[in-house]
Amino acid sequence: MNKRLKVALITGGAIAAIGGGGAAVAAATGDDGSGTPITGSALAKAKTAALQQTGGGQVTATEVRDEEGYYEVEVKTTDGSEVDVHLDRNFNLIDSSVDTSGSADAGTK
Repeated sequence: MNKRLKVALITGGAIAAIGGGGAAVAAATGDDGSGTPITGSALAKAKTAALQQTGGGQVTATEVRDEEGYYEVEVKTTDGSEVDVHLDRNFNLIDSSVDTSGSADAGTK
């Protein structure tokens, strides 16, 4: 094998390893938008905060590290509308909006 070919193979392998490593880090930290449901005591706190904001209803889905906040809680209100409630790490309201997508796509009841 000539010297140029060896350098090209080594460089290409290093670039592939770096790209794969970045994907592994994203998966390990949970910051890949995978829709991880809220669990444990955080779930109870997030539900309480969301239902207080919406004036009641039923929690249909939850997600940790949503793109709009640390927590997202989807609530189906008594009038049938679906509301996305976004909370910070301390369960403080960031915002809430009526979900126009028509489906709950993540999480835990």
